Amino acid sequence: MLRLNNVEVKYVGVILVLRGVSLEAADGSIVALLGSNGAGKTTTLKAISGLLHTELGEVTGGTIEYDGSRIDKLDAEQIAKRGIIQVMEGRQVLAHLSVEENLRLGGYILKNSNMKQDLDMVYGYFPKLKRLRNATSGYLSGGEQQMLAMGRAMMAHPKLMLLDEPSMGLAPLIVEEIYAIVKRFKVEEKNSILIVEQNARAALAVSEFSYVMENGRIVLDGPSSKLAENEDIKEFYLGLSKLGEKKSYREVKHYKRRKRWL
Repeated sequence: MLRLNNVEVKYVGVILVLRGVSLEAADGSIVALLGSNGAGKTTTLKAISGLLHTELGEVTGGTIEYDGSRIDKLDAEQIAKRGIIQVMEGRQVLAHLSVEENLRLGGYILKNSNMKQDLDMVYGYFPKLKRLRNATSGYLSGGEQQMLAMGRAMMAHPKLMLLDEPSMGLAPLIVEEIYAIVKRFKVEEKNSILIVEQNARAALAVSEFSYVMENGRIVLDGPSSKLAENEDIKEFYLGLSKLGEKKSYREVKHYKRRKRWL
Protein backbone atom coordinates (compact mmCIF):
# COMPACT_ATOMS: atom_id res chain seq x y z
CA MET A 1 0.00 0.00 0.00
CA LEU A 2 1.06 3.55 -0.76
CA ARG A 3 0.49 6.07 2.02
CA LEU A 4 1.23 9.81 2.05
CA ASN A 5 0.92 11.37 5.48
CA ASN A 6 0.77 15.17 5.78
CA VAL A 7 3.34 15.65 2.99
CA GLU A 8 4.81 19.08 2.36
CA VAL A 9 6.95 19.85 -0.70
CA LYS A 10 9.09 22.87 -1.46
CA TYR A 11 11.09 23.82 -4.55
CA VAL A 12 14.52 25.44 -4.05
CA GLY A 13 13.79 25.46 -0.34
CA VAL A 14 11.29 28.33 -0.45
CA ILE A 15 8.40 27.69 -2.89
CA LEU A 16 5.75 25.75 -0.98
CA VAL A 17 3.75 23.61 -3.42
CA LEU A 18 2.17 20.81 -1.36
CA ARG A 19 0.56 21.71 1.95
CA GLY A 20 -0.09 18.68 4.17
CA VAL A 21 -1.20 16.16 1.53
CA SER A 22 -2.46 12.82 2.83
CA LEU A 23 -3.73 10.03 0.59
CA GLU A 24 -3.65 6.26 0.19
CA ALA A 25 -3.64 3.78 -2.66
CA ALA A 26 -4.48 0.25 -1.57
CA ASP A 27 -2.96 -2.78 -3.25
CA GLY A 28 -4.88 -3.81 -6.35
CA SER A 29 -6.77 -0.53 -6.63
CA ILE A 30 -7.07 2.32 -9.12
CA VAL A 31 -7.01 5.70 -7.38
CA ALA A 32 -7.50 9.06 -9.10
CA LEU A 33 -6.08 12.44 -8.08
CA LEU A 34 -8.15 15.16 -9.70
CA GLY A 35 -7.54 18.86 -9.96
CA SER A 36 -7.03 21.78 -12.28
CA ASN A 37 -3.72 22.78 -13.85
CA GLY A 38 -1.26 23.96 -11.19
CA ALA A 39 -3.03 22.28 -8.28
CA GLY A 40 0.05 20.23 -7.34
CA LYS A 41 -0.90 16.88 -8.83
CA THR A 42 2.27 16.28 -10.84
CA THR A 43 4.40 17.39 -7.88
CA THR A 44 2.64 14.75 -5.79
CA LEU A 45 3.56 12.03 -8.29
CA LYS A 46 7.16 13.22 -8.47
CA ALA A 47 7.38 13.20 -4.69
CA ILE A 48 6.32 9.55 -4.76
CA SER A 49 8.62 8.49 -7.64
CA GLY A 50 11.66 10.45 -6.42
CA LEU A 51 11.83 12.66 -9.50
CA LEU A 52 11.49 15.80 -7.37
CA HIS A 53 15.23 15.71 -6.77
CA THR A 54 15.90 16.37 -10.46
CA GLU A 55 13.97 19.65 -10.23
CA LEU A 56 15.37 21.07 -6.96
CA GLY A 57 12.27 19.87 -5.14
CA GLU A 58 12.23 18.23 -1.72
CA VAL A 59 9.79 16.62 0.68
CA THR A 60 10.17 18.97 3.64
CA GLY A 61 7.46 17.56 5.86
CA GLY A 62 5.43 14.41 6.43
CA THR A 63 6.21 10.91 5.16
CA ILE A 64 5.69 8.76 2.07
CA GLU A 65 5.48 5.03 2.72
CA TYR A 66 5.20 2.06 0.40
CA ASP A 67 4.63 -1.46 1.74
CA GLY A 68 5.33 -0.16 5.22
CA SER A 69 8.73 1.42 4.45
CA ARG A 70 9.54 5.10 3.98
CA ILE A 71 10.59 6.01 0.46
CA ASP A 72 10.66 9.83 0.58
CA LYS A 73 14.42 9.85 1.25
CA LEU A 74 15.27 7.43 -1.58
CA ASP A 75 16.37 8.44 -5.07
CA ALA A 76 14.34 7.73 -8.20
CA GLU A 77 16.30 4.62 -9.19
CA GLN A 78 15.88 3.01 -5.77
CA ILE A 79 12.15 3.74 -5.82
CA ALA A 80 11.78 2.34 -9.36
CA LYS A 81 13.52 -0.88 -8.26
CA ARG A 82 10.83 -1.23 -5.60
CA GLY A 83 8.26 -1.37 -8.39
CA ILE A 84 7.00 2.22 -8.51
CA ILE A 85 7.08 3.43 -12.12
CA GLN A 86 5.88 6.83 -13.36
CA VAL A 87 4.53 7.54 -16.84
CA MET A 88 5.35 11.20 -17.39
CA GLU A 89 2.97 13.90 -18.57
CA GLY A 90 3.35 14.63 -22.28
CA ARG A 91 4.47 11.07 -23.13
CA GLN A 92 8.25 11.79 -23.06
CA VAL A 93 9.20 9.06 -25.55
CA LEU A 94 12.75 8.95 -26.89
CA ALA A 95 11.94 10.43 -30.27
CA HIS A 96 14.96 9.20 -32.26
CA LEU A 97 14.61 5.57 -31.16
CA SER A 98 12.25 3.02 -32.62
CA VAL A 99 9.14 1.85 -30.79
CA GLU A 100 10.77 -1.43 -29.79
CA GLU A 101 13.98 0.27 -28.66
CA ASN A 102 11.90 2.49 -26.36
CA LEU A 103 10.14 -0.55 -24.95
CA ARG A 104 13.38 -2.45 -24.36
CA LEU A 105 14.72 0.45 -22.31
CA GLY A 106 11.76 0.05 -19.96
CA GLY A 107 12.73 -3.54 -19.21
CA TYR A 108 16.35 -2.94 -18.28
CA ILE A 109 15.51 -2.05 -14.69
CA LEU A 110 14.67 -5.71 -14.02
CA LYS A 111 17.62 -8.00 -13.31
CA ASN A 112 16.11 -11.20 -14.63
CA SER A 113 13.71 -9.94 -17.27
CA ASN A 114 12.59 -12.05 -20.20
CA MET A 115 12.70 -9.38 -22.89
CA LYS A 116 10.85 -11.34 -25.57
CA GLN A 117 8.11 -12.40 -23.18
CA ASP A 118 7.71 -8.86 -21.86
CA LEU A 119 7.55 -7.42 -25.38
CA ASP A 120 4.86 -9.94 -26.27
CA MET A 121 2.96 -8.90 -23.14
CA VAL A 122 3.04 -5.21 -24.14
CA TYR A 123 2.12 -6.01 -27.74
CA GLY A 124 -0.82 -7.99 -26.39
CA TYR A 125 -2.13 -4.84 -24.72
CA PHE A 126 -1.20 -2.55 -27.62
CA PRO A 127 -1.36 -4.48 -30.95
CA LYS A 128 -0.80 -1.22 -32.81
CA LEU A 129 2.67 -0.95 -31.26
CA LYS A 130 3.60 -4.33 -32.67
CA ARG A 131 2.75 -3.16 -36.16
CA LEU A 132 4.80 0.01 -35.52
CA ARG A 133 7.70 -1.65 -33.67
CA ASN A 134 10.30 -0.49 -36.22
CA ALA A 135 8.85 3.02 -36.63
CA THR A 136 10.68 6.06 -35.30
CA SER A 137 8.89 7.07 -32.10
CA GLY A 138 8.97 10.80 -32.81
CA TYR A 139 6.71 10.32 -35.82
CA LEU A 140 3.93 8.55 -33.93
CA SER A 141 0.60 10.22 -33.24
CA GLY A 142 -0.19 11.50 -29.75
CA GLY A 143 -2.28 8.44 -28.95
CA GLU A 144 0.41 6.07 -30.20
CA GLN A 145 3.05 7.86 -28.14
CA GLN A 146 0.86 7.57 -25.04
CA MET A 147 0.53 3.85 -25.67
CA LEU A 148 4.30 3.61 -26.08
CA ALA A 149 4.96 5.49 -22.84
CA MET A 150 2.60 3.20 -20.97
CA GLY A 151 4.01 0.12 -22.67
CA ARG A 152 7.54 1.12 -21.67
CA ALA A 153 6.39 1.35 -18.04
CA MET A 154 4.66 -2.03 -18.32
CA MET A 155 7.97 -3.60 -19.34
CA ALA A 156 9.17 -3.02 -15.76
CA HIS A 157 6.21 -4.96 -14.31
CA PRO A 158 5.28 -2.15 -11.92
CA LYS A 159 3.69 -2.92 -8.58
CA LEU A 160 2.45 0.67 -8.57
CA MET A 161 2.07 2.63 -11.82
CA LEU A 162 1.81 6.41 -11.66
CA LEU A 163 -0.01 7.86 -14.69
CA ASP A 164 0.30 11.61 -15.23
CA GLU A 165 -2.47 13.06 -17.44
CA PRO A 166 -2.78 10.03 -19.76
CA SER A 167 -5.75 11.57 -21.60
CA MET A 168 -4.10 14.94 -22.30
CA GLY A 169 -4.60 16.07 -25.90
CA LEU A 170 -6.19 12.82 -27.03
CA ALA A 171 -9.47 12.16 -28.82
CA PRO A 172 -12.28 10.71 -26.67
CA LEU A 173 -12.20 7.32 -28.41
CA ILE A 174 -8.45 6.98 -27.79
CA VAL A 175 -8.94 7.97 -24.14
CA GLU A 176 -11.62 5.30 -23.79
CA GLU A 177 -9.33 2.69 -25.35
CA ILE A 178 -6.38 3.60 -23.11
CA TYR A 179 -8.44 3.50 -19.93
CA ALA A 180 -9.91 0.13 -20.88
CA ILE A 181 -6.33 -1.15 -21.14
CA VAL A 182 -5.46 0.44 -17.77
CA LYS A 183 -8.28 -1.51 -16.11
CA ARG A 184 -7.30 -4.73 -17.84
CA PHE A 185 -3.64 -4.30 -16.91
CA LYS A 186 -4.52 -3.76 -13.25
CA VAL A 187 -6.63 -6.91 -13.12
CA GLU A 188 -4.22 -9.16 -15.01
CA GLU A 189 -1.00 -7.91 -13.37
CA LYS A 190 -2.60 -7.48 -9.91
CA ASN A 191 -0.93 -4.13 -9.35
CA SER A 192 -2.06 -0.66 -8.23
CA ILE A 193 -2.47 2.47 -10.33
CA LEU A 194 -2.53 6.11 -9.26
CA ILE A 195 -3.89 8.40 -11.97
CA VAL A 196 -3.46 12.17 -12.06
CA GLU A 197 -6.08 13.78 -14.30
CA GLN A 198 -7.82 16.99 -15.26
CA ASN A 199 -10.30 14.85 -17.20
CA ALA A 200 -12.48 14.11 -14.18
CA ARG A 201 -15.12 12.24 -16.16
CA ALA A 202 -12.64 9.65 -17.46
CA ALA A 203 -10.80 9.29 -14.15
CA LEU A 204 -13.94 8.86 -12.06
CA ALA A 205 -15.21 6.21 -14.46
CA VAL A 206 -12.08 4.05 -14.21
CA SER A 207 -11.08 4.51 -10.55
CA GLU A 208 -12.48 3.10 -7.32
CA PHE A 209 -11.47 5.98 -5.05
CA SER A 210 -10.63 9.60 -5.83
CA TYR A 211 -9.07 12.68 -4.27
CA VAL A 212 -9.58 16.28 -5.35
CA MET A 213 -6.63 18.66 -5.03
CA GLU A 214 -6.61 22.45 -5.11
CA ASN A 215 -3.77 24.82 -4.27
CA GLY A 216 -1.53 22.04 -3.02
CA ARG A 217 -3.96 20.42 -0.62
CA ILE A 218 -6.62 17.71 -0.67
CA VAL A 219 -10.06 19.30 -0.43
CA LEU A 220 -12.33 16.32 -1.06
CA ASP A 221 -12.10 12.54 -1.25
CA GLY A 222 -14.30 9.49 -1.41
CA PRO A 223 -15.41 6.55 -3.55
CA SER A 224 -15.36 7.61 -7.19
CA SER A 225 -18.99 6.62 -7.74
CA LYS A 226 -20.01 8.88 -4.86
CA LEU A 227 -17.87 11.82 -6.00
CA ALA A 228 -19.36 11.55 -9.48
CA GLU A 229 -22.71 12.42 -7.89
CA ASN A 230 -21.32 15.23 -5.72
CA GLU A 231 -22.88 18.56 -6.67
CA ASP A 232 -19.55 20.44 -6.46
CA ILE A 233 -17.80 17.88 -8.67
CA LYS A 234 -20.63 18.13 -11.18
CA GLU A 235 -20.48 21.91 -11.15
CA PHE A 236 -16.74 22.51 -11.26
CA TYR A 237 -15.22 19.39 -12.80
CA LEU A 238 -17.92 17.90 -15.00
CA GLY A 239 -19.47 21.22 -16.07
CA LEU A 240 -23.01 20.22 -15.16
CA SER A 241 -25.73 22.12 -13.34
CA LYS A 242 -28.02 20.59 -10.72
CA LEU A 243 -30.33 19.57 -13.53
CA GLY A 244 -27.55 17.73 -15.33
CA GLU A 245 -27.28 20.36 -18.03
CA LYS A 246 -23.94 21.58 -19.37
CA LYS A 247 -22.79 24.91 -18.01
CA SER A 248 -20.91 27.55 -19.93
CA TYR A 249 -17.34 28.52 -18.99
CA ARG A 250 -18.64 31.93 -17.89
CA GLU A 251 -21.11 30.34 -15.49
CA VAL A 252 -18.52 27.98 -14.00
CA LYS A 253 -16.06 30.84 -13.48
CA HIS A 254 -18.77 32.96 -11.87
CA TYR A 255 -19.66 30.23 -9.35
CA LYS A 256 -16.05 29.31 -8.51
CA ARG A 257 -16.04 31.27 -5.25
CA ARG A 258 -19.00 29.22 -4.00
CA LYS A 259 -17.22 25.86 -3.75
CA ARG A 260 -18.22 24.28 -0.48
CA TRP A 261 -14.67 23.22 0.39
CA LEU A 262 -13.21 26.74 0.15
